[in-house]
Amino acid sequence: MLSLNISIIGTGYVGAVTGICFAELGHNVIFIDLNQTVLDKIKSGKSPIYESGLEELLKKNLEHITVTRDYQYAIQHTDLTFICVGTPSQEDGMMDLTYIKLASQAIGTALNKKEEYHTVIVKSTVLPGTTDQIISPCIEKTSGKKTGIDFGIGMNPEFLREGDAVNDFFNPDRIILGVNNQRTEEILRNLYSPIQCPKVTTTIKVAEMVKYASNAFLATKISFANEIGNLCKKLEIDSNEVFHGVGLDKRINPHFFRTGIGFGGSCFPKDVLALVTFAKSLGIEPNILNAVLKTNDHQPEKMIELLKQHIDVQNSMIGILGLAFKPDTDDVRESRAIPVIRTLLDSGAQIIAYDPMAMNNFRKIFPEIGYMESAGAVLKADVILIVTEWKEFEQLDYHNKIVIDGRGINKARREACIYEGVCW
Repeated sequence: MLSLNISIIGTGYVGAVTGICFAELGHNVIFIDLNQTVLDKIKSGKSPIYESGLEELLKKNLEHITVTRDYQYAIQHTDLTFICVGTPSQEDGMMDLTYIKLASQAIGTALNKKEEYHTVIVKSTVLPGTTDQIISPCIEKTSGKKTGIDFGIGMNPEFLREGDAVNDFFNPDRIILGVNNQRTEEILRNLYSPIQCPKVTTTIKVAEMVKYASNAFLATKISFANEIGNLCKKLEIDSNEVFHGVGLDKRINPHFFRTGIGFGGSCFPKDVLALVTFAKSLGIEPNILNAVLKTNDHQPEKMIELLKQHIDVQNSMIGILGLAFKPDTDDVRESRAIPVIRTLLDSGAQIIAYDPMAMNNFRKIFPEIGYMESAGAVLKADVILIVTEWKEFEQLDYHNKIVIDGRGINKARREACIYEGVCW
């Protein structure tokens, strides 16, 4: 493996993990971001995001990491650039490409003054055709150069799970190399040569679609499990036992069959909605994906319905355990706690909450609720809602409490309380 000089545009989950892990593989990395506070954190050895093991890797490889706001400096001093900026949803459901376009323009401007060949790789999640129809032409226009002749371009989607992203980087199921020329493929294969997994070379448009199809299918598994789980609840069947049996089928596998109050996060809701909107723009009605989103939107309501069977919500104190969209992260984007708490507040409830990592981020959304210093402090509430499956919640003493569980914690803790599971 040849050591490369890599620039990373964006220091969020994808950018930070990608850059720091490339440094661990022996490459020199330059982070580009316009937020000087974030760059200063990285420079001092502090991770800009919470991700298990990431800050330790950053400190270990700090001598191979540089930060800058200057695109010209970064492009001139690197061999290839990864675009890792966000692609949030617009009001109409389509992707907002503002950051993608700004990054592409800045890359092109910098390449205009660079004589050497440079490779640009898109890691941001973009709909099929975006790289070829928007990113590449934008770089060509601002640089005055030609794709495949003066610079290479490719699509290398990420499959990083928040909370386990470092492990996923070094131990992926597959690496997808979307390229349009052999030189770009060779650069990427050299870059990933230390990582042992299938490496699939395909077109850029296919690589873009692989990312969307993967996320859409995983989201579909969750909503399917919840539909079956809702039926199991009516029949007084434990859906966890059902899906244990289903998941043993090798054609199906058990992953993503956890029933509860649905999925959140920065990827699944946004990506499925974008794919739905994109399909409709092409005259295709994505019936299955429409149902995936509809089921997911309704799952938090199941928790509220169960709660109302046990208590008059108005003027009651409701305890919320878990605010992050999943455990082992501080990310609250599309957290299922948001619709649950919003509904409870509208119903006149008092809310106290605890999360080991996400309270600072959640406070920006709901400054009016009470934030506790420990999980145990939440137990003074009239009813406890478990919204995120943090391990520490399994060890709490729920004796004589009413517990509405949206995630399915350790069964051993259910016997000493009035327990209701959303789907079991």
